Amino acid sequence: MFIKIIFSFLSVTVLGGLLGLGLAIAAKLLAVKKDERIELIESILPGANCGACGYPGCSGYAEGVVNDGASLTLCTTGGGVVAEKIAEIMGETVEVSSQKMVAQVHCRGTRDTTKYAFDYRGIADCNAMMILYGGDKECKYGCLQGGSCIAVCPVDAIGRDEQNRIWVDKDICISCGKCIDVCPTHVMKWVPYDADYIVACNSVDKGALVRKYCSVGCIGCKICEKKSGEGGFIVENNLAHIDFSKTGDRTAAVTSCPSKCIISTETALPEIIAKKETLEVNDKT
Repeated sequence: MFIKIIFSFLSVTVLGGLLGLGLAIAAKLLAVKKDERIELIESILPGANCGACGYPGCSGYAEGVVNDGASLTLCTTGGGVVAEKIAEIMGETVEVSSQKMVAQVHCRGTRDTTKYAFDYRGIADCNAMMILYGGDKECKYGCLQGGSCIAVCPVDAIGRDEQNRIWVDKDICISCGKCIDVCPTHVMKWVPYDADYIVACNSVDKGALVRKYCSVGCIGCKICEKKSGEGGFIVENNLAHIDFSKTGDRTAAVTSCPSKCIISTETALPEIIAKKETLEVNDKT
């Protein structure tokens, strides 16, 4: 009886070993070798896994470049430096801009400066607010302050100040563009990292109407054009914007702006008091 037990044990052990050896050999013979370029590209990507490239993380993008012929410039987080390194690995050339772009909120309307059409009492989400009459502000172009951009930012670069205004810390922003994609009023826009000023307004309504609902909105008066034309100020469709390729002095436009909607990107960032928070809108109304 004892001999039968030992024999059975040894038989099972030998059989298991043979099967394991067979699987190991099969794994080596049937293995699909991973293109070494994928690993090289993955090693130079920033590892943010933000998904801004349209692929599921950095490894997915690396495979997309090698296997699918994806564009070499899709990594906005890595910018031109990473694109050039990817091109070198792929044996290609690529033209990229060395200028880093970051997101900024082009609206500073608050309950003290902007009129509201009604009190929104739903979930704190800009897209949900937009469904209801285009949001609670009378201005249908401004920041709804629901925090959708805060929720999608992968690096906590966006937050609120004490007046519930939304701010982007450009030194933390990785240029993934998720906040721009999620914003229903398109008030979040790209600007160069080294931009000195932005026009903090997004309304294209005529000045007379803007005056009725917002004291800090652009009224399209063109004073900025006249005072600092060399600074790249252009008024189109009732709204001023800056051509950042122009490097002239913008100070006169800033000081002369009637609504003071031209703000400095260097000094305007206050202490952000809340990031990635879940807030009931009622607490802010």
